[in-house]
Amino acid sequence: MDFDDQLRRYFGTADLSAIHPEAHASGTERMRVDFGLEANPGRRFALWTLMYMLGVAPALDVAFKDEGERNTARDFMDMVDKAGEGDGG
Repeated sequence: MDFDDQLRRYFGTADLSAIHPEAHASGTERMRVDFGLEANPGRRFALWTLMYMLGVAPALDVAFKDEGERNTARDFMDMVDKAGEGDGG
């Protein structure tokens, strides 16, 4: 899944700064629905990572029943947090 393609799919633009609040709300809701319906573990995880980066991801214990998937998600969260520290954030 390409990040820009996913932004266009859910929000109509790949430019995060151009997403209007209404588009953000409806795109977020579509992501949640798609996440709940997705059966492919890889695509489901990719969708969760997009939601995490946008600040709308469900909690790990809700999103992933498998401990291994939760650990992978924690590793991803740690990686994103460390990358944020490097850019002054």
